[in-house]
Amino acid sequence: MKSHRTTQTMKPATAAKKLGVYLPATPAEFQEGVVSRAELDELQANPPEWLRELRRNGPHPRPVVAAKLGVSIAGLARGGVTEPLTTEQIEALKNDSPEWLRKERATQAEARKEAARLKKRDAERAEQGDRRS
Repeated sequence: MKSHRTTQTMKPATAAKKLGVYLPATPAEFQEGVVSRAELDELQANPPEWLRELRRNGPHPRPVVAAKLGVSIAGLARGGVTEPLTTEQIEALKNDSPEWLRKERATQAEARKEAARLKKRDAERAEQGDRRS
């Protein structure tokens, strides 16, 4: 019996998220269609000019803005940043370095440090458990 392979597709919002771009800034044909896994792979491997331009200059979705600023998405909200930002706006924020951004970067650094400590602790516990077996 032959298995029928169906083409896996996704909504444009899902594809935009995977590509790291802000959906409303993409071309209309991207927003209105569906994207197959093969098309997504092709977009990632050989991005067209519109995708390269969006990645370079934005507007960027919140996860990308947060990553570029070195803060969490919640930190962005606490800082009053709720809209997508362009690369230029992100650079201006970095240069201005407002108090909320310095505070959120410090919070994020502490969270990373704690996560690393817990990972090391868990690895040591797992190693000790292996020795006892």
